[in-house]
Amino acid sequence: MAAIPFSASFNGLMQTKINPTSSSSSSLWPSMAFSIPSIKTSLGSSKSALFQHGLSFQSSTLLGYLLKSRSFGVNARAATEKTIYDFTVKDIDGKDVSLSKFKGKALLIVNVASKCGLTPSNYSELSHIYEKYKTQGFEILAFPCNQFGGQEPGSNPEIKQFACTRFKAEFPIFDKVDVNGPSTAPVYQFLKSNAGGFLGDLIKWNFEKFLVDKNGKVVERYPPTTSPFQIEKDIQRVVAA
Repeated sequence: MAAIPFSASFNGLMQTKINPTSSSSSSLWPSMAFSIPSIKTSLGSSKSALFQHGLSFQSSTLLGYLLKSRSFGVNARAATEKTIYDFTVKDIDGKDVSLSKFKGKALLIVNVASKCGLTPSNYSELSHIYEKYKTQGFEILAFPCNQFGGQEPGSNPEIKQFACTRFKAEFPIFDKVDVNGPSTAPVYQFLKSNAGGFLGDLIKWNFEKFLVDKNGKVVERYPPTTSPFQIEKDIQRVVAA
């Protein structure tokens, strides 16, 4: 029996049941240089325009799909390889600050507010923790946010005076930002995407906390009701690493 030419109907080949052990197919089987798998993809069935002239692919369509797939994989990989150091933010005085200046340090990043019920205890404990570990490669980065009950309504100068005068905060305080919604600051998009957990993608309230290791990776996320003193052991572990 002559070998089936490649110009034969591909659909016909797919419908042919070939048993390599039967005598009726013994002459056909050696001529098959490869097996034809069942094809079920989002690109279409065996009748798709991807197949022309037997086993010939419509190269432009397939190439485009493969390139898009590769591009998606590369972009996803690049996103996961980002660190906190890839971002530039504005400080409380409106000056650009590259977070790469904190390379090699453990970071506690907090969205703060001046008129929240959690404000006194959190600012006091944050100041205490900062004073204790700032010489050991530790920084606290505070980002004011007015998205929760309108509890950070003041201007940047007012926020700075409040934190530095009333609570003697010496850690860096940055420009007021959004931490949820369409205007979410890029640094908070990064933090949330790298530490979803049971808290999900949303920051729940003022004083939610992210602990970042010395490689710029998020290692822990804490709800607003978790006080700075409650996470001191985790801070010690990251500082000592």
